[in-house]
Amino acid sequence: MPGHTAEKIQTLVESGRIHSSLYTDPEFFAGEMSEIFEKAWVFVAHESELKENGSFLRRTVGLQPVIVTRARTGIHVLVNRCSHRGNLVCAPERGVKRAFSCPYHGWVFAQNGDLVDVPFPEGCKDLDRNASGLKTAKVASYRGFVFATFNESPPSLEDYLGEARQALDRAANLSPSGEVELGRTWVRHLFRANWKMLSENEADGYHVTFVHDSFAKAINRQGKYDSILQDSEDKVEAVCRYLGGGHTELDYERTYSEPMTWLGVKPDRYPDYVSAMNEAYGQDQAFEIMRRGPPHTFIFPNLFLAETCLVMIQPTSVGETVNWHTPLYLKDVPEALNRRILRQGEVALGPSAFLTADDAVIAERQWRATGGSPGWLDISRGQHREEVNPAGVVESHYSDEASNRGFWEHYRSLFTA
Repeated sequence: MPGHTAEKIQTLVESGRIHSSLYTDPEFFAGEMSEIFEKAWVFVAHESELKENGSFLRRTVGLQPVIVTRARTGIHVLVNRCSHRGNLVCAPERGVKRAFSCPYHGWVFAQNGDLVDVPFPEGCKDLDRNASGLKTAKVASYRGFVFATFNESPPSLEDYLGEARQALDRAANLSPSGEVELGRTWVRHLFRANWKMLSENEADGYHVTFVHDSFAKAINRQGKYDSILQDSEDKVEAVCRYLGGGHTELDYERTYSEPMTWLGVKPDRYPDYVSAMNEAYGQDQAFEIMRRGPPHTFIFPNLFLAETCLVMIQPTSVGETVNWHTPLYLKDVPEALNRRILRQGEVALGPSAFLTADDAVIAERQWRATGGSPGWLDISRGQHREEVNPAGVVESHYSDEASNRGFWEHYRSLFTA
């Protein structure tokens, strides 16, 4: 990335404000693809999507098309571009294959990316097959969540996740076997807005009362959720956190007094689940796990744990982003409980859901408004009342912009001239 781009970015992020050109300038978007999406640990898949040897998924890291595969040697992430003439090697979204054959000239690559066959090899006598495989990324996983990076010397995934590890633990521990699994497919929504607008919004508590007003009123009328939307901010118990490393969180734990409030049911609705949790964790710990519920956490740069849903953020251009949504099922629980999770996900983030439509309209309006006349944007709300908790995490009122400031602080740190 050109040094002048990094220098510009340094001047456009301040402690309580940012410049809107960071959302709209194609130069900055290009820098983000190289400095963030190629160097950070980027979420690409969940192990439950790759259950058998030979299974594969077609995904994207930044703008780089990749294939996520499971071979006997483990999970691999391969650049989906033939090393011969650059054609797309794999077109299907998912499936099972022993090898990948380029449709252009028939070069064949193994599940780990090695070049294994070249048609009419007499014409390629000087070809170094060992150096002609598909480019590969480094791969690591935590609690079944698979991440990849093209960084030659990345930190360990656990170090990269830092305090955000607890969010993945929190999600997985809702299963008595400590495992989650994804739905059979993903729903994709196209947002005509910059990817950072969506990423910031995931831990923005301030907008909920206004953007999701009709949804909140509907569910609170049914008495299924403890209300966090009050006339006075003093009554709000949920908190906003900046976890470090660009990772952010809204924590609703304090609004839940009883187990499974987050699912809108009483524990006696699923006695077999409660029994299995008690056996797995002990009664006291199981009670706390089921009371706290799932996380509402954004893991930089592209993974959002949206409680009982998973969201993967895929930038496609400076002004377009695709959000992938799928239910986050619990393994080894009654089927009826996972059906409840599916129904909840359909209402919140499905094809005709409330929350997705609300957020899409706001993000696209923000994109249009900032594009015409770039200027400074205020993210200072709550700056005077931030606290650092014993874990070293910045914590503030649910409606404060501590998460926004943390996101941009980390963003700025990634661009050094």
